[in-house]
Amino acid sequence: MVGPERPLFVLFGSSIVQLSYSNGGWGAILSDIYARKADIMLRGYYGWNSRRAIKILDQVFPKDATIQPSLVIVYFGGNDSMGPHSSGLGPHVPLPEYIENMRKIAIHLKSLSDKTRIIFLSCPPVNEAKLRENTSSYFSELVRTNELCRIYSEACIELGREMNVKVIDLWTAIQKREDWLNCCFTDGVHLAAEGSKVVVEEILKVLKEAEWEPSLHWKSMQTECSEDSPYDLVASDGKTTINPSEWTFHREIQWD
Repeated sequence: MVGPERPLFVLFGSSIVQLSYSNGGWGAILSDIYARKADIMLRGYYGWNSRRAIKILDQVFPKDATIQPSLVIVYFGGNDSMGPHSSGLGPHVPLPEYIENMRKIAIHLKSLSDKTRIIFLSCPPVNEAKLRENTSSYFSELVRTNELCRIYSEACIELGREMNVKVIDLWTAIQKREDWLNCCFTDGVHLAAEGSKVVVEEILKVLKEAEWEPSLHWKSMQTECSEDSPYDLVASDGKTTINPSEWTFHREIQWD
């Protein structure tokens, strides 16, 4: 473990999580925002569904770990919501089972620590036309529709209400943008930079409004090694130094 010890945020999910450091992704943005405040750990698995996720919960989140995460952001649902294949193979998980799998994930994460906070990301929409353009002959027919995404998204949101778990409604948030079909995806499913900006904005909104102690919103968290130093850049007066530990001018967006 590299010290000093910081709060640990874990991103757990399928390809929306694994690819969150690609194409201006939301994981990379969060890592920049939380630089010197929290460590962001990626646990994303391309193609996975909630059925596979519950099988590795104890490996990814062991209950006897010395350090437990302060925040876990969970995303499963896009693959679960795909239509079933006639062979019985494939990522589809029936809606009732998906709900119970997400319930098991929430119960396990809540058991880790009284201070472990959880955010579920609901199933985002898809661009069906772009999906058809990117269909590969390597795959059997893929049934992925925006309506199926809506159904699984709403189920995730309802489960969050039931279990007192915060849920971000990505299906609605992304579609609030008039140009969402053209700008939010790389391939009709996975997020482009503009889609990831929506995810980050919604996550920060939850973290700012949550009545969690301690707060996990970046502006409320301590910045590591933020003390003034004579080794900082010298100010124009030639007598003092300028502390750069809170600088954010490099960011394309000044996140709230």
